[in-house]
Amino acid sequence: MVSTYIKAQSERCGMTGKESNSKDLMERQTTGEDRVRMAARQLSEPRTANWIASEADWSHEPTKRVLERLVGDGVLHRDESGTHTTYYPDYRRQAMQEAMRLRDSGRTVEELTERLAEMKARIRDWEDEFGVESPNQLRGTLADESLDAAEEDRRREIAREWEQLQRRVQVVGFAIREWDFLAPTTEPVEANS
Repeated sequence: MVSTYIKAQSERCGMTGKESNSKDLMERQTTGEDRVRMAARQLSEPRTANWIASEADWSHEPTKRVLERLVGDGVLHRDESGTHTTYYPDYRRQAMQEAMRLRDSGRTVEELTERLAEMKARIRDWEDEFGVESPNQLRGTLADESLDAAEEDRRREIAREWEQLQRRVQVVGFAIREWDFLAPTTEPVEANS
């Protein structure tokens, strides 16, 4: 996950060949704490400190210290209800930040509306193709013994993509609904008391 992010960053910066090797770039340009923060921001489900440490290619104890600071800062939440403590981001904060990035990206509200329509059409296509209404219902079709391994893999991948697309639909829809509110401003907003 983090290495994918680093690789995308290196490609965006025009790096090629050995320079774009994500592992080399990660080691040269980021600290362990940076990598933990990147991994934590990209979580789509609760994960343990060990899992995050592995993703960040850093040891457990310093990873846990960074995670606890992120919990203290309100960036992450900690869940101790299961057999292992897990960490997950504040999804509301993530959605708000992504909506602000969309608003500030230079795209028009019409372009975002078109993108929203395309995402929803893709979901409807999957619903029609498989006769299901959700990614989990699609996963349930894997019990069909007539499916070959390639089709099972395809359906699992589509289910993952479908879930990601559902989250994007929510964020893009929010950005469109709150377009004026999300506009960058140079004046501080005063709260009514």
